[in-house]
Amino acid sequence: NCSGSAIALTPETESCDAILQAWYPGQEGGEAVARVLFGEYNPAGKLPITFYRNSNQLPDFKDYSMKGRTYRYMNDALFPFGYGLSYTSFRIGDATLSNSILKKGEKITLKVPVSNVGKKDGTEVVQVYVKDPADTEGPLKSLKAFERVEVKAGKTAEAVITLDSRNFELFDAATNTVRAKAGKYEVYYGSSSADKDLKKLDVSIEY
Repeated sequence: NCSGSAIALTPETESCDAILQAWYPGQEGGEAVARVLFGEYNPAGKLPITFYRNSNQLPDFKDYSMKGRTYRYMNDALFPFGYGLSYTSFRIGDATLSNSILKKGEKITLKVPVSNVGKKDGTEVVQVYVKDPADTEGPLKSLKAFERVEVKAGKTAEAVITLDSRNFELFDAATNTVRAKAGKYEVYYGSSSADKDLKKLDVSIEY
């Protein structure tokens, strides 16, 4: 599928074994697509936008609210933001945090084990999302960090992601600013923005 934006590919998912999203690949696109189709290259791309099921999922064109738009405000996409497959399979293990409390000027480290449970070497992209549970009108989650991890077939590697207060900056309606507030946050990590692909940790910010 060659496109510059999201396409409602619901019928294709019912008749095709796989879909290769090639975007607008340019002069060498044909060769690149052939290398993927013939298995010379193991793809590791992740969607940078949300692919909706159909146009009925989209709010009215004149509705400027974010409700129902993008992964940050909806959970029922055909292909969610951050989604992508390869010719192998990965299993995201349980992460560890160096500290569940983040203080001003400090950093915490998130370590995520990634196992390649398939038969081909490949690359997985571990994504980290943050949510402020106290903000009931805010986004369901916001991408704040990611790490590409190359993993040999049958092996396990570790994604190491450092977080500081900037990773917890969200819009604060009370001050009309984007900032990190003291309080409790939910940190999600996994292979896409879909809830089923994410695991959760709790982090508190103290000033």
